[in-house]
Amino acid sequence: MPGRTAIGLDIGTSGVRAAELSYGRDGITLEKFGQVALPEGAVRDGEVVERAVVADAIRALWKGSGFSGRKVSLGVANQRVVVRQVDLPWMSTAELKASLPLHVQDYLPMPVADAILDFHVTEELQDGEARGLRGLLVAAARDMVMSNVGAVQAAGLRSVSVDLTSFAVLRSVGRPQSEVATEALLDIGARVSNLVIHSAGQPRFVRVLLSGGQDVTDAIAERIGVPSAFAEAVKRGSAADLNDTDGHLAQSAIDLMLEVFVDEIRSSLDYYGASTPQFPVERIVVSGGGSMLTGIVAKLEAITRRPVVLGNPISALHIGRTGLDPDQLLTVQPLAAVPVGLALGGIS
Repeated sequence: MPGRTAIGLDIGTSGVRAAELSYGRDGITLEKFGQVALPEGAVRDGEVVERAVVADAIRALWKGSGFSGRKVSLGVANQRVVVRQVDLPWMSTAELKASLPLHVQDYLPMPVADAILDFHVTEELQDGEARGLRGLLVAAARDMVMSNVGAVQAAGLRSVSVDLTSFAVLRSVGRPQSEVATEALLDIGARVSNLVIHSAGQPRFVRVLLSGGQDVTDAIAERIGVPSAFAEAVKRGSAADLNDTDGHLAQSAIDLMLEVFVDEIRSSLDYYGASTPQFPVERIVVSGGGSMLTGIVAKLEAITRRPVVLGNPISALHIGRTGLDPDQLLTVQPLAAVPVGLALGGIS
């Protein structure tokens, strides 16, 4: 019999996805996983724009996947989320929670009153008699968060927590007992990608990138003058044969967008390396729908000069009666990092 359960809900640009986990004596079990596509424009860069459309998709997801509860852990990541390393005077957890707004206004591009704040302590500092805290400050625009929460409520569900999706990726794909000391996790979405660098499960750097697989699709559509759906099929190699000219144009668009995206990752790693040389990144772990794009692993390895491996967010889980066969589980594996990580946060 399953013990405690939790459901993680990921509202992405291209679809809504959810995973239900249960925790029992034998470990954690994936009980259910499902996804429903969203029409273009319903979610823009990680923020719900058309609440009714997203709510309809969530209701369809619940109806079709058989989730056992209506309480969810929700993730957010977009340009209206700020993540920065900050040093603060030492204080107790209770004091930190109460006084955080007073300490961080100078670090934020928005008024504290308009933000939802969190602070993840990564280490305690000691300089002579002075003690301090170093950690990651997370600030999310309140209206953006409430827009996403509102879509969940309109679907008849209740959001019990809101988490940064980068931390969800860390829970599901990062391995505290990894054979490397420090690794970068890269979850590539349609329009939003998450980069988080950690050492033994301790996050050291987080960046939310407003780029992903849909940018490649858009470039193909523009280059050869086809609808987005056909361009997506070209990107995945499942379209009807193209003539030589269109084939070369499509490949050049893919190569260009991959070059731009991977260069942005390299720049982020270089910035991190310059500021945190004592914890060098030894490898990159990729997940998300964009990780399935042909050539991206090789390009990342060539430009970053680090080994790249595919992440598996369900490898440490028992598989319950998901209704998915082995081939289907293999297909959803790259897409499960965020919802599984959100559920792991809800179950802990």
